[in-house]
Amino acid sequence: MKYRTILLFGAPGAGKGTQGKILGTIPHFYHCACGDVFRNLTIDNELGRTFLEYSSRGELVPDEPTVRLWRENIVSHQQSGRFDPNRDILLLDGIPRNPNQAEMLNDTLEVKAIFYFTCPDMEKLVERLQRRALRDNRLDDANLEVIRTRLATYESDTKPVLDFYGPQLVHTIDATQSPVIVLQDILRIISKF
Repeated sequence: MKYRTILLFGAPGAGKGTQGKILGTIPHFYHCACGDVFRNLTIDNELGRTFLEYSSRGELVPDEPTVRLWRENIVSHQQSGRFDPNRDILLLDGIPRNPNQAEMLNDTLEVKAIFYFTCPDMEKLVERLQRRALRDNRLDDANLEVIRTRLATYESDTKPVLDFYGPQLVHTIDATQSPVIVLQDILRIISKF
């Protein structure tokens, strides 16, 4: 069975997590942020050490461990009853991070829409990430060089995911608006599904 999925897509700091958390509180929507899954790992295990090694440099964790961790996590959420794929639409944030991951997940995800959060001002994204580092104690957002590497990696590796799924699924959202207006734009689109 494929999971009915909406991808929350955009550069680091564009607001995917903020909107995902809000949308995840609506009945029959389940938000899964891959970054949160990684950050909840401990360095006691191999995946935790791998995440720390790559994220501290602003690089993406290799595809195989990323997809494996995500699959294990979503299955555990199904088994615990938090996510019911027969009832819930999966809101994915932070995966797939490149076309290869999209291909690896093609047998699992039935992508219904992509909300593409755009923010043409990269300096605004840098500011958001630095504020988030302080507020949420996110080490991967604290170092300016790491932030710039993450943004460059998004442009080169992640953005091509949009081409993988095609323009017919993409709904562009202006992420420079206030979170309430962004939410209104998303809900307007979701209500048409």
